[in-house]
Amino acid sequence: MTDLEADLRKAVRGEVAFDVTSRALTTMDASNYRRVPLGVVAPRDADDVAAVLEVCRTHGVPVVPRGGGTSIAGQATGTGVVLDFTRHMNKLLSVDPDSRTAVVQPGLVLDRLQDAAAPHGLRFGPDPSTHSRCTLGGMIGNNSCGSHSVAWGTTADSVSELDVVTARGQRLRLGQGWAGAPAGLRELVDGELARLRTGFPELPRRISGYALDALLPEHRADVARSFCGSEGTLGVLTEAVVRLVEAPRARALAVLGYADEGAAAEAAAGLLVHRPLTVEGMAADLVSSAAALPRGGAWLFVETGGSSESEARARAEEIVRAADVLDAHVVTDAAGQRALWRVREDASGTATRMPDGTEAWPGWEDCAVPPRRLGAYLRDFRGLLGAHGLRGTPYGHFGDGCIHVRIDFDLLTGAGIGRFRRFSEELADLVVAHGGSLSGEHGDGQARAELLPRMYGDEMVALFERAKAVWDPDDLLNPGILVRPAPLDSHLRFSVLPREPVDVAFGYPADGGDFSAAVRRCVGVAKCRTTPSSGAAVMCPSFRATGEEAHSTRGRARMLHEMLAGEAGGVVTDGWRSTEVRDALDLCLSCKGCRSDCPVGVDMATYKAEFLHHHYAGRRRPASHHSMGRLPEWLRRVDRVRAAAVVNALASVRPLAALAKRLGGITPERRIPEVATRTFSRWWDGRNALGRHTDGTGDLVVLWPDTFTEHLSPSVGQAAVRVLEAAGLRVALPPTVHLEKAPVGDGRTVALDPVSLLRGRGRVCCGLTYVSTGQLDRARTVLRRTLDLMTPVLETRAPVVVLEPSCAAALRTDLPELLHDDPRAALLASRVLTFAEALERLAPDWRPPALNRPVVGQTHCHQHAVLGDTADRRLREAAGLTGDLSGGCCGLAGNFGFEKGHFEVSRACAEEQLLPSVRQAPRDAVVLADGFSCRTQLEQLAGVRGRHLAEVLAEALETSPGS
Repeated sequence: MTDLEADLRKAVRGEVAFDVTSRALTTMDASNYRRVPLGVVAPRDADDVAAVLEVCRTHGVPVVPRGGGTSIAGQATGTGVVLDFTRHMNKLLSVDPDSRTAVVQPGLVLDRLQDAAAPHGLRFGPDPSTHSRCTLGGMIGNNSCGSHSVAWGTTADSVSELDVVTARGQRLRLGQGWAGAPAGLRELVDGELARLRTGFPELPRRISGYALDALLPEHRADVARSFCGSEGTLGVLTEAVVRLVEAPRARALAVLGYADEGAAAEAAAGLLVHRPLTVEGMAADLVSSAAALPRGGAWLFVETGGSSESEARARAEEIVRAADVLDAHVVTDAAGQRALWRVREDASGTATRMPDGTEAWPGWEDCAVPPRRLGAYLRDFRGLLGAHGLRGTPYGHFGDGCIHVRIDFDLLTGAGIGRFRRFSEELADLVVAHGGSLSGEHGDGQARAELLPRMYGDEMVALFERAKAVWDPDDLLNPGILVRPAPLDSHLRFSVLPREPVDVAFGYPADGGDFSAAVRRCVGVAKCRTTPSSGAAVMCPSFRATGEEAHSTRGRARMLHEMLAGEAGGVVTDGWRSTEVRDALDLCLSCKGCRSDCPVGVDMATYKAEFLHHHYAGRRRPASHHSMGRLPEWLRRVDRVRAAAVVNALASVRPLAALAKRLGGITPERRIPEVATRTFSRWWDGRNALGRHTDGTGDLVVLWPDTFTEHLSPSVGQAAVRVLEAAGLRVALPPTVHLEKAPVGDGRTVALDPVSLLRGRGRVCCGLTYVSTGQLDRARTVLRRTLDLMTPVLETRAPVVVLEPSCAAALRTDLPELLHDDPRAALLASRVLTFAEALERLAPDWRPPALNRPVVGQTHCHQHAVLGDTADRRLREAAGLTGDLSGGCCGLAGNFGFEKGHFEVSRACAEEQLLPSVRQAPRDAVVLADGFSCRTQLEQLAGVRGRHLAEVLAEALETSPGS
């Protein structure tokens, strides 16, 4: 233990962490930069903050305050001690509706303040797109704004008083009239009044530099306002009194379509006279699908408010009439507005990939110009991009003249980094020529501070340095940021990554087969840190259960980044053998929620499987990898010797079950599920031997007998057969022997013989359990055997219906990504249909029986992330099953919830959405759970029987007239 660490542990009541994991998690924020800290401290209160500053000053070690880590200019990274305010100093201390103020700690997430203010009809005005995870301390440090700044201004406009600890331990309460000003600050300002009155551009989004002009007498010498935007370089915030604004009772959203972004930018300033709440802009190249948007190549999102829906709509329609648009939509329902805003808010992540998949990065994310100059500026900006051979997709706060853009800089080579510097210098000059600010929202940090002399001149920048010295004479707080900055092309996050692709098992087709590029997808926008889950979102259940950065998708990506950096400067130096990376990945449920919910499509389930594959290569694996990872093998052996009844009997004997669980690495809190005494395939074989199958005239479908349906829930398969045949479809099962010759016909006019297909010893398998435990060599063997068995089916046109969502997802994604060299893999993946998709596509005229009952349950996480549930929603609606299923993850997630050490997290995940929704459901509600894990979790934690949609429909068929 170092002297610094020992002294901190003596002085601080909060956590002091100098371990590999804690340091690796804080090397980066959401910028292009990376700096490795010595350690991380989570202070409990202002006394702890003062103690950390005293110890670090004694040791000459810098201190960096950090909130949600979503800064994009590099100011939340540092080489000394990082103060993490999100763990303890994260509380809302009070809300006063009468004075419209709130008292907050720096680690409080903005959405928690909004939730508390909403019942009083109030809200905090600024709302960055990261509102679900950014902290008030970070917002004050950066003077953040958000989409509503045209109505409610910046964070500085909403700050009343600030409690601050200076680097030398002085505790100040900052406010107006020089309240809390450190000694020497007033004298500094009094000597520079002329410069302060003339040296700052007049525009709504001027964030760059220190706001020393707020200290002018005509601005009430507002020390608190001047502190905003200082990026942790002047003092450490410990508490804030913030002002709230009245929230409109109703809102409407006018989405205005324009031919291109230039036309949208030209129109934005003219709409401000109508006093909208937002004027946001984005172009078509940021939108995956413009189906929900009006006609056009770019759009303005203009929000209006009112005391009623009709008043808000009238104001929106007034704006539509005043705007010169190609097309427009006005949306008043809350769900429709949320869906549209989600498109805009995800742009900060979406923009990190160009339409062709090329990487794009921040660095010039948020410069601002006067709104009336925005159209001209964008034209010049586009020209500068072209001159440097670069591409970018501008979007952002058009009403304030603030533009966000990610640019396809090459930050991996010397030549690319040189171009990055030259472009940055020229763009700074362009912004200044248009009367703008280098930063319009996120601060200067390391990305732009070096260029501040181009905006302010050397004398004003020297004044900034003098102000810094008044507050922090020892340069202890966040050195290298804002004043005396590090070069903008130093400390780049990618400089430590390997230049050659790493040898991996998966294909990573979206990343050119490069695992490093896959890991680079995580830019740090931290949507995975959102808590509680909103709507149908899944990502990231383990973070919501623990609140620990290490258990977020971003945290795990950071660990993998440091692992890849390795000896080149990474914090993790033992590569694939790293126990720290293994432990960070241990609580990943492999739910794949990040694959869909992460704006840049990080797929941590795949990365985890890849890591486990390498980590355990040639080494002893955990018992659970054998007991549950090889579950298909064990269950087939049980069936082969007809031992299901014996296994169930033994599992019901507590001492024997306890021994089996201990040997198998299964948590003692779990009950071992019963094995079916008659498998689905044996039921099918007997049924067809008796001639009870239906000879339909519709399309042939091949029903996949996944391990769970086959051995644990055969009733699901039986129900599916009943419904599919009722819909007029012909059902067959996959071959169990490798046929030398394909069947005659195309699978539509000549059916595969359902009896002969069942004779043999082989079984198809999606490989899911092997993949989730990282047994990728075994998974490939299983999948190649499956493809051999499925070859005759693939030579027909028959689709493959998969009832278990996790197995369907494995076939759609893991199969082609793991066997990327076998064209049959992609072909089989393209044939996979869910139960609802099969009915919708192949039997469009069939109508299910009407149940007319409410439903409750949870959309399977793999269905949400990979398969989509649109067809399921329509099928439920057609059957009169009303209501929406909850989001999140059930927490069992295959082997995860059964593994030793995972039970508490598994239960916490279920308690986040699934179990409360079931408890609150009407008594006549149908509990739907298409996944075996979901049904098991419901049964074991709530004593509730969940059913697959196929079972519900089959039961209704039995009781409906004429069935």
